[in-house]
Amino acid sequence: MNKTELIDAMAADAGITKAAAKKALESFLGNVESSLKGGNRVSLVGFGSWSVSERSAREGRNPQTGATIKIAAKKVVKFKAGNDLASAVN
Repeated sequence: MNKTELIDAMAADAGITKAAAKKALESFLGNVESSLKGGNRVSLVGFGSWSVSERSAREGRNPQTGATIKIAAKKVVKFKAGNDLASAVN
């Protein structure tokens, strides 16, 4: 399911216009992004939680040449599925 299909499904389920569903989805995504940028964690009980983790700098290898390269430290977003979501999938 892509973003457009999700907006269509949200509009149909909630009985609202596609424009309102798009606005709601973009608001949700924007608030999750700004919360993660601020170093906070976002938790939706039963669905899952997003958090930011720091990955330290490390050495890697270029698969084409085999040369050693340095991989810079960076922040990564992690998602952990909640029990209800995990149970629904299995």
